[in-house]
Amino acid sequence: MTAGEIFVEPVDRKEARKNKAAMAAAETAKRISSPGASIIAIILAVLWTIPTFGLLVTSFRPGDVVPTSGWWTAFTAGGGGFTFNTYKEAWTTQALGPNFLNSFVITLPAILIPITLALLAAYAFAWVDFRGRNFLFVAVFALQIVPIQVTLLPLLKTYKWLGLDGSFWPVWLSHTIYGLPLAIFLMHNFMKEIPREIVEAARVDGAGHVKIFFKVLMPLLVPAIAAFGIFQFLWVWNDLLVGTVFSGSKNNAPLPLAVQQLIGNLGSGNRQYLLSAGAFIVMAVPLVIFLALQRFFVRGLLAGGVKG
Repeated sequence: MTAGEIFVEPVDRKEARKNKAAMAAAETAKRISSPGASIIAIILAVLWTIPTFGLLVTSFRPGDVVPTSGWWTAFTAGGGGFTFNTYKEAWTTQALGPNFLNSFVITLPAILIPITLALLAAYAFAWVDFRGRNFLFVAVFALQIVPIQVTLLPLLKTYKWLGLDGSFWPVWLSHTIYGLPLAIFLMHNFMKEIPREIVEAARVDGAGHVKIFFKVLMPLLVPAIAAFGIFQFLWVWNDLLVGTVFSGSKNNAPLPLAVQQLIGNLGSGNRQYLLSAGAFIVMAVPLVIFLALQRFFVRGLLAGGVKG
């Protein structure tokens, strides 16, 4: 075997692996895009959407016809038609407006605080050498297996001891605590995918940790930040458990808690139709945010999953 053959052989093997991977990807894409797979996907999508669509139709129906007929009758001549009065009544009469504002007051800091802390911690785990770094990172990630229910009473006692009960701080801090392990893991994986040569070149130019973090890494971390921001927003906005335990008072209650209380207020009355309108008031904002930013969500969650 000549020297030329020794040099060429690894290149051929690399090309063969690339061709094999490309053929496998093409075969997978062909199976996914086959007519049978498309039909199954359409059927599943329709079955998944029908209950939500029925709830949407019910939320626009007059209250006097909801208890006596199904939502599908709304499209018939005697179905009662459609109205916006249910949303107006839920927003004003049942006073969901202040709770809607409370959800924004709770959600925005509950996103910004864990993202800030996670970025700093992830940078330390990824690019700062210190003793016990790997063990500490595994320990932080392992906190995700701790059930939230186990921590409710100790945290509640701690907040009361600190004098924070009755404010938004218990809700903010609790969502930060519960969201940090995943945030650190996600940011760390994304940072580790950044080529080390970029960071080393910045160090050669005299940049310290602060400049590397803000000038070099932050512009590259936008997909990961957006992904976790969307994930945290959906979780905090739709959360009922943490809001119920830590909100402290009715004035600080988030929107899902207010809608849940409608069940007690209206369950024995004749205005159960307001529940469907209240449910869609809760769903509207996260639905718009997710549909608008889902590409960042997918890109960020897949960070670190593929090595190339």
